[in-house]
Amino acid sequence: MTRSRNRYLLLTIPALSLIFVFVFLPLMNAIRLSFYKWNGYSQNMSWIGFDNFMQVISDSFFWRSFFNTLIYGFGSTLLQNIFGLLLALYLNVNFAGRNLIRAVVYLPIMISAFIMGQILYYFVQYQGGVFNEILMLFGKEPVYWMETGLSATILITLANSWQYVGLCMVVYLAGLQNIPEVYREAARLDGVGCFREFIYVTFPMLNASVTTAVVTNLIGGLKMYDVIVSMSGGGPNRGSLSLSYYIQLLYFNDERAGYAASVGLITFLIILCITLPVNWYLRKREVQY
Repeated sequence: MTRSRNRYLLLTIPALSLIFVFVFLPLMNAIRLSFYKWNGYSQNMSWIGFDNFMQVISDSFFWRSFFNTLIYGFGSTLLQNIFGLLLALYLNVNFAGRNLIRAVVYLPIMISAFIMGQILYYFVQYQGGVFNEILMLFGKEPVYWMETGLSATILITLANSWQYVGLCMVVYLAGLQNIPEVYREAARLDGVGCFREFIYVTFPMLNASVTTAVVTNLIGGLKMYDVIVSMSGGGPNRGSLSLSYYIQLLYFNDERAGYAASVGLITFLIILCITLPVNWYLRKREVQY
């Protein structure tokens, strides 16, 4: 038994090696760089201790990016899970054409998020945008849909939610089809209506699917980058930045590699501190059947 177990452990060495090279070593290097003032390419690096972390407190762009990141994370998670669950409930019923609808809903996931952002940008742009062209057909004035950082953030959140709602739909469909029919039949025999059946029977047995969908969407939303690049470029006036995009601008545009490393570490801790309690709470609520 011990030999067999050791053989299985040996199979994990390639995966652990990749994690060590591409995750652990870069993380250690980021920790090292966060204590230096460095422009990212010169040979001169100045030790400044915790100054980079102290600068975060007074950095207005960091706090704006932080609150935008929360909107991207929690907003996308909420919308994707609500509409993903509704679609799963609808498409779990046997009717003609349901497989086609499933494919259409899931299809946007197969497109690069950057390309999807470019496509959706042509809907909301001021000059020649699809939405403004429709408004002008009815005699209305064109609207600058992304005039402020908040409006741009909301539109990006909606775009990201629309693209990845199919992932939640698939997760919830798998969960619905894994629920034994005997529980639903017992509820119906007791005279329970459809709504109460969903609240007291179906949804509690979907808690494992909820955990998977919520945690996956939350992590994806909190580290959102490519949709923002293609739809707003972080504008106007860096008002729609996420923390991930802000790190990139700090390193390559502002040439503040040390400060970018410190913001990256803080972003890592933020995502960790949000997702771990959420994952723990949702897993505690899972029902065994």
